[in-house]
Amino acid sequence: MTPVFSRRSWLHATGLASLLGTAGTLVRSARLRGAGAPAEHDGHRAPAGGHGHGLGTVGRVSATAFDPAVFVRSWNFNELPPPDRERVYRETPRSDGTLLREYNIFAVDREIEIAPGVFYPAWTYNGQVPGPTIRATEGDRLKVTFINQGSHPHTIHFHGWHPPDMDGSLPHQQVMPGATFVYEFDADPVGLHLYHCHAVPLRRHIHKGLYGVFIIDPRGEPPAMRDDLIMVMNGFDTNFDNENEVYAVNSVANAYMVDPIPVTVGRPVRIYLVNITEFDLINSFHLHGMFFDARRTGTARAPEVTDTIMLCQGERAILDTTFRYPGDFMFHAHQSEFAELGWMGLFRAGGMRRDT
Repeated sequence: MTPVFSRRSWLHATGLASLLGTAGTLVRSARLRGAGAPAEHDGHRAPAGGHGHGLGTVGRVSATAFDPAVFVRSWNFNELPPPDRERVYRETPRSDGTLLREYNIFAVDREIEIAPGVFYPAWTYNGQVPGPTIRATEGDRLKVTFINQGSHPHTIHFHGWHPPDMDGSLPHQQVMPGATFVYEFDADPVGLHLYHCHAVPLRRHIHKGLYGVFIIDPRGEPPAMRDDLIMVMNGFDTNFDNENEVYAVNSVANAYMVDPIPVTVGRPVRIYLVNITEFDLINSFHLHGMFFDARRTGTARAPEVTDTIMLCQGERAILDTTFRYPGDFMFHAHQSEFAELGWMGLFRAGGMRRDT
């Protein structure tokens, strides 16, 4: 008889549960597949050896290849030293006051660490998940040279206005391993968008990690005196059963519980929130102790004021808020199982900076 594994039993079998402390960290209640699955236990008995109040993984993920603390504030490769940045990104002024922004994006197969000691065989843009954040100003010209160094056909599909031959979605637009394609179009419309691989099977190419954030700022807007943060809600099907075992924001389970995101009391914060989670109909973001203005799909002008927002896959929202008090403010998915499987973090609000 073939055994039926729940996510909890999978975690124990792989050793992940031992990394997560007591129950209630990344181990969800058993949910067996198939007929005759036993009902979940609804009692309040504490697990043996603890009280079930663990809030994160044990240990740290190596930040050598990908650092969530850096990614959350990075776009257009601004985290790289100038010589390295020039290899993948260039800006050239144009006569109309706009910029030609040139990017080198490559697909490559790479194993990434998504929780301490837990590795995932990803397909990546530039060796990372999510891919590098692309940010332009309305009307800029984007020229993206895409090199497929992976083992499968891949593309880049940008959300936004562009000619159909730049869409990266049709069979003849797939870029074969070893081949190169240049995407070129004007940045439009203003807002928060995304890009992802649109090769078939689409579900596999997305859950393996081929996606990133695409931001278009309004032309003529003065420099913002605020903190901008990039947050991508994603999940990982680690045993390839079409169900996620690990959830995160910016790929590393509980990364911001271990290293809270620093913000400043009284200084506006803008969160560029994108949901690219596969296998789940929705994902959500909840912020403790405060509210935010949410502009859905990153383009709507009339915000809703809330502390919780739900997004389907590919949907995004711009969240604006200001921290009133110092201290640690928790944020997480308001699907409890997602939070317990890694989608949880902290903002650490400090005192007002003297230059504000």
